[in-house]
Amino acid sequence: MNYDIFNGDADGIIALLQLRLAQPLTATLVTGVKRDIELLEPLTKKSPLTAQDNLTVLDISMEKNRVGLLSALESGAKVFYSDHHRSGEIPQTVNLDAHIDLDANTCTSLIIDDYLQGEFHLWAIAAAYGDNLIAKADGLSTEAGLSLSQAKQLNELGTLINYNGYGAHIDDLHFHPAELYKALLKYPDPFDVIADLSSPFHQLKKAYRHDMDRALAVKPFYQSETLSLFELEDAPWSRRVSGVFGNQLANQDTDSAHGVFTENSDGSFTVSLRAPLSNKQGAGDICSQFATGGGRAAAAGINQLPRVDIPRFTQTVESYYG
Repeated sequence: MNYDIFNGDADGIIALLQLRLAQPLTATLVTGVKRDIELLEPLTKKSPLTAQDNLTVLDISMEKNRVGLLSALESGAKVFYSDHHRSGEIPQTVNLDAHIDLDANTCTSLIIDDYLQGEFHLWAIAAAYGDNLIAKADGLSTEAGLSLSQAKQLNELGTLINYNGYGAHIDDLHFHPAELYKALLKYPDPFDVIADLSSPFHQLKKAYRHDMDRALAVKPFYQSETLSLFELEDAPWSRRVSGVFGNQLANQDTDSAHGVFTENSDGSFTVSLRAPLSNKQGAGDICSQFATGGGRAAAAGINQLPRVDIPRFTQTVESYYG
C-alpha cells in the first residue's frame, strides 16, 4: 500500500501536489484540518504496516509524530518525510528518507521544490505565500520573472488554500483537504486554477472575503508595543479565518507579535500566534510551553488554552519579545 500523509493547509497540499504531478502514484490519502497534525500514530494503529508499504509524510512535525514514525519504521515500511516544523531527533535508518529544514524562511513546499529541482516552481511560490513567507515568495516571484500582477495572483491562491484548512472539524471547512488536493491535481500550472471559473479558487475567494470582513471588525482585547491579542467567537467563520487573520495582522505590523484566540465549545481557546516578522523566532517554543501547543519559529498555536492561562500566555510572549 501507498499512503500520502499531509497537513491540510496550503503547504501540505501543495507539497503533495508537486510530488504527485512529478511522480504520479495511487495512494490512500491521510489528512485533516490544519491543526490535525498527529496523523501517523492513528494510521499505524488502524492499519498494521509491513515492509511492502510506502509512506510519504509532508508538513507535519516529526516530533509530534515520533511514536507513529518509529512504529512504521520498525515494521519495515519505507518512509519519505519532508517538513519544516520541530523534528526532535531524526531516526537514523535506511528506510527513512528525511528532508527536514527548520529555517524560519522555508516551508515544506519549498523543500519539495528543491527536491524536484523546480519542476513545479510556480506552485511552490503559491505555497510560500500561503505559509505567509511573503518576502521569500516575493523574491522568488521576481527571480522567476513574474509580473507584480502574477505574484499577487499566486499570493491570493496560496492564501485561499491555506484559509480552507482552518477549523476545529472538517465540517467547518469549505472543502475536505483531500478533496481540495484532488481538485487541484488537474492543474499543473496554478494560473490555470485561477483562470477556470469553476475551480475551487473562486468559491474560496468569495467565502474568504465574507469571513475576513467580520474578523477585521474585531478590536484587540490586549495591546502593547510588543503584542496584540484578538478574541473571536465560537463559530465556524471564526475558526476558518483565525490563521489567515493572524497572518494579515503580522503583515500589517511587522515589529509586533500577534495572537488570535478563537473560543472553543468547552470555554477554552484555540490560539494562533505569529512572531514579529522582523524577529521570526520563538513562536513554536512559546506555544510548546502549554499542554496542547506547538509549531514553528514564525508561527505556532495552542489547541486548548484554558481562559485562566491567558495572563500566563500573555506574559510569556511579552517576556520573550519585549
